[in-house]
Amino acid sequence: MPYDQDMKLSDNALAVLKKRYLAKDKQGRVVETPKDLFGRVAGFIAEADRNYGADEEQVVTTASGFLEVMTRLEFLPNSPTLMNAGRPLGQLSACFVLPVGDSMEEIFEANKNAALIHKSGGGTGFSFSRLRPRNSAVASTSGVASGPVSFMKVFNAATEAVKQGGTRRGANMAILRVDHPDILEFITCKDDTSEMTNFNLSVAITDAFMESLEHGRPHPLFNPHTGLTHTIDGDEVLLDAREIFDLIIDRAWRTGEPGVIFIDRMNRLNPTYPAETIEATNPCGEQPLPPYDSCNLGSINLKAFVKGPLPADYTVSSPSHGLDWERLAAVIRTGVHFLDNVIDRNKYPVPAIKEQTIKNRRIGLGVMGWADALVRLGLPYNAEQAFQLGEEVMAFVQNEARKHSSELAKTRGRFPNWENSVYARDNVAMRNAAVTTIAPTGTISILAGVSSGIEPYYAVAFERNVMNGTRLIETNPLFEQIALESGFHSDDLIRKVASRRSLSDMTEIPDEVKAVFLTAADISPEEHIRMQAAFQKHCDASVSKTINFPASAAREDVRKAFELAYRSDCKGVTIYRDNSRPNQVLSTRTTTETDKSAGTVAQVEKRPEALPGITEKIRTGYGNLYVTVNTRDGRPFEVFAHIGKSGYTTMADTEAICRLISLALRTRVPVGQIIRQLRGIGGSSPVFSGGAKVSSIPDAIAQVLSRHFGSDEETADMGGVAGEVCPECSGVMIFDAGCFSCPSCGYSTC
Repeated sequence: MPYDQDMKLSDNALAVLKKRYLAKDKQGRVVETPKDLFGRVAGFIAEADRNYGADEEQVVTTASGFLEVMTRLEFLPNSPTLMNAGRPLGQLSACFVLPVGDSMEEIFEANKNAALIHKSGGGTGFSFSRLRPRNSAVASTSGVASGPVSFMKVFNAATEAVKQGGTRRGANMAILRVDHPDILEFITCKDDTSEMTNFNLSVAITDAFMESLEHGRPHPLFNPHTGLTHTIDGDEVLLDAREIFDLIIDRAWRTGEPGVIFIDRMNRLNPTYPAETIEATNPCGEQPLPPYDSCNLGSINLKAFVKGPLPADYTVSSPSHGLDWERLAAVIRTGVHFLDNVIDRNKYPVPAIKEQTIKNRRIGLGVMGWADALVRLGLPYNAEQAFQLGEEVMAFVQNEARKHSSELAKTRGRFPNWENSVYARDNVAMRNAAVTTIAPTGTISILAGVSSGIEPYYAVAFERNVMNGTRLIETNPLFEQIALESGFHSDDLIRKVASRRSLSDMTEIPDEVKAVFLTAADISPEEHIRMQAAFQKHCDASVSKTINFPASAAREDVRKAFELAYRSDCKGVTIYRDNSRPNQVLSTRTTTETDKSAGTVAQVEKRPEALPGITEKIRTGYGNLYVTVNTRDGRPFEVFAHIGKSGYTTMADTEAICRLISLALRTRVPVGQIIRQLRGIGGSSPVFSGGAKVSSIPDAIAQVLSRHFGSDEETADMGGVAGEVCPECSGVMIFDAGCFSCPSCGYSTC
């Protein structure tokens, strides 16, 4: 695929561009180059200048400026803008928040609007806190309410049925206030991680709850329908705040969900509060929005502005060192101009969203490549100077963005809701109600060839899938460059790096290199939160960041992190403990006993004449599948499956899968490994069976094995770099910036 060499796109970036972004003809053939794509986007967005009196020459100049920052990979807008600008779909926003009212009409209106948004390529956030609790009386039907969680399942099923414009899968955030009567059910609703697969969960924590927690007081619950304290048979219901918090901690420790948002803090710092109240965020937790509002996001590549290593005597008071601040300021101004234009050029999926978006004109300018920038500056991610520099960089981005938004207000007008904002009280002209956000940048950071958002590296090297199923090692380009220049590079070394999360115990790598190539596994939870807080201090919206824990972390460690995030003025927190999710696969090769005895032929156990077993029927998109698992000494030994009237090819494929599974089981391959390889494999006819999604025949067999023979211990014992299976390329997904994403193909759950 031809492209301009000066863009310096990696092979991985080119593959992602071809798969997700570049225009295709009716036969699916790519018909534009990366330069064409950026030209299409730049020209389309620049046309908004005509609304403010620009002539043809001025529009061309603006388009050239937009094209320059994108082709230099200094700034990239969010994926919907890259995909849809100048094309028929035309929906450019990343995320939306929709209100969910307490009537059947309002609930299904929200569900319909969400489907339209998902179809257009956006993600949605909802607060279900207005819904009356389960078993409340419903006067119109003389029945009882089923509660928020039951309706979340309806939204989840609708999302499953919608393919996002052929490019992205639907993503949702569900929020419930901590004082809602159904809060305990909400916290535990994803105990089965095969359910609610299209939702991220966060509990909206209030200041009052944190005070109750601190002082050990009972915590009142409020019925949103009546506005009164929740009662049962006339008695007020109080819960121990510690009981609720303990449950949140336990489930976050187990599965990474729910996260928490500090809802009162979000509203206090909302520029349009109290005229507008924030109830929810977008799917990754970084964009708090009032009902029907949206946000258009873009990120600046900080790696591109590093001039050289910091001097030994560097202090934050000497900002001229290290970064090209002048160029950074220019790109910030271009980014604000670009994102403000996006609001005018957007094709909104719902009229109410268009009205609310134009009312506030919120934009979200953020950053990516922070870990790369620190390496080039010679700073470890967890160094004191790194925290200080992070705060300084974000303050600079915030100040320059606000300055340019204020300049635009003088020529284009203030945002219509300005009179009800904090800026009116301070008499500051602003074009946009909010200007900065730290968003997850999984896919666009692949395009730019840099680290995601403000996250540390997840790993320095990892295996990725390529077109024909071959797996290649993808190495951090900065690490590879330094290894080559310093003379310690070798293929064996790279393979070893790809087999682990941390470089700390690798004696082959110089200490000064290991010091700067820290990964998420090397950073303590407290240090993760310190970095999040450093950027949050100068960010209008919120920060998408994952607080990583090792598999050995205790629940008490998670508790301390949540409490520290609250004390550190973060607006929310998402944690993830390694290997805490079931159905994980390895992204790196780990040494096993079999590896150590290379050349040894695996012994296949002989089959006895008789074996006990179980047979389970499971519905698939190809008909009812009957799966028989025979056991020996209590462990699965062989698998047979039969599917009804589905055609010879399907039956043959099913038999082949079962023969290979049986061979693996009879050579003592742990059943957990087999489950992880099969679970989530996609097919053309997914269905729901027994409340869970069945994606394919291999997925169905994996679910049967998991129900009867799966265990958390088998997953935890695997080690290595782990993540959920990517539904598109079957590679490993990592939990990064608040959502699962695939570094191989760019797929993201957000």
